[in-house]
Amino acid sequence: MTSVNAIPEDVKTIHLIAVCGTAMGALACMLKDLGYEVTGSDAHVYPPMSTFLEGKGISIAKGFDAKNLAYRPDLVVVGNAVRRDNPESLAVEEMGLSYCSMPQALNRFLVGDKEALVVTGTHGKTTTSSLLAWILQSAGLDPSFMIGGILRNFDGNYRLGKGRYVVLEGDEYDTAYFDKHSKFLHFDPRVAILTSVEFDHADIFTDLAHVKSAFAGLLKKISPEALVVAWDDDPNIDDLLMGKDLPVCRYGQRAGSAWRIEDASVSPSWNCFDVSHKGKKFGKFRMSAPGAHNRLNALAAMAAAHEIGVSKDSMSAALETYEGVKRRQEVRGVKNNVTVIDDFAHHPTAVRETIRAVRPFYPEGRLIAVFEPRTNTSMRDVFQADYARAFDGADLICIRQPPLLKKIPADRRFSSEMLVADLSRQGKQALYFPDTESIIDFVVACAKPGDAVLVMSNGGFDNIHERLLQAL
Repeated sequence: MTSVNAIPEDVKTIHLIAVCGTAMGALACMLKDLGYEVTGSDAHVYPPMSTFLEGKGISIAKGFDAKNLAYRPDLVVVGNAVRRDNPESLAVEEMGLSYCSMPQALNRFLVGDKEALVVTGTHGKTTTSSLLAWILQSAGLDPSFMIGGILRNFDGNYRLGKGRYVVLEGDEYDTAYFDKHSKFLHFDPRVAILTSVEFDHADIFTDLAHVKSAFAGLLKKISPEALVVAWDDDPNIDDLLMGKDLPVCRYGQRAGSAWRIEDASVSPSWNCFDVSHKGKKFGKFRMSAPGAHNRLNALAAMAAAHEIGVSKDSMSAALETYEGVKRRQEVRGVKNNVTVIDDFAHHPTAVRETIRAVRPFYPEGRLIAVFEPRTNTSMRDVFQADYARAFDGADLICIRQPPLLKKIPADRRFSSEMLVADLSRQGKQALYFPDTESIIDFVVACAKPGDAVLVMSNGGFDNIHERLLQAL
């Protein structure tokens, strides 16, 4: 008997394989909140996710084993990181259990008969999604959402609202071992935001054309009643939209775009900008999230919110009270007038824009950029030259040796030493560090009052933020 890649009508018990990931953990909690009996398993079970799940009454097995499925759950949700030869994957097949992927589960249990607002793109998905969710909440629309970061306004990355809209971060990464298509293809958007399209995820995409084909697949399934909100300054987006008979609304700063930022400025603590809609003045807005990229993220969220009837006043109030996302330009602390900032940036474009965003907010001191290449893409040499052009706004640059470099074939590895040499040839003060401890020692010795230390990594970076603050 074979297993079934479908969700039965009558589901009461659900098991999640690889439950301790951020998204899978949130899905488990959401399913529990909906009244299902939920269990899970993972190879690495440790706080804070393990204690959080257990506190929700979710039983977690340490390690993958067929016996974790002995109770024959009605449905098994298979995480993206799970391989076909995982003991529980094999058991699902042998026992003939029904299974699905995480986005399939989201579509069934979170979206259901509600309307999905899906945010896609190489950059800005999490922030744009969180801005849109907060705008809807501020407007009294009581949204549901599932987003790949902890939203400070909600203190969580998921929410079960009673309103008709669901905000989803639509990831282009592949779905599961049994479905190598992008996750966002499982959703049917009422509004789809497209922030940017660049090459990324070199572990699953071969080149830019491959990435574009994934987004083309999403655009192909957009219904005539839906709306695509697309950034106006990306040639790859232009290519994707060319010749398509789609309901499209462009946003950015180009003449002719429906939503435009006409003017922008930075005053103490505020990122200010004027917006026009279809050539007419729409309003003045401000938010604490820094940078030109965050103004664009906000504009995209505003365009989507306007499409479903949210007022300008509700947008303005939401932006002024928006608290951001953890690990997105998040100030972790200030010691001896040295500010330590945490950011998720890892792609060269994200590194460049994050530095540009943070720099104006700390005019009295230096910006010390600390970068850890950790993703499957950043540890490859595919962006070796691009990173050398990504640190222009930093006064002092600290580059760590990638911690997981052995995962990458020797002839494809990124070189931190080469990056430091390239930056130094440009006249920049850049240094190479073999480990986190040496970076902490260096920064503590050289940091001066007024400086800001911007730490960029998509991982935990050995808890460098707290350790820096303690040492300072």
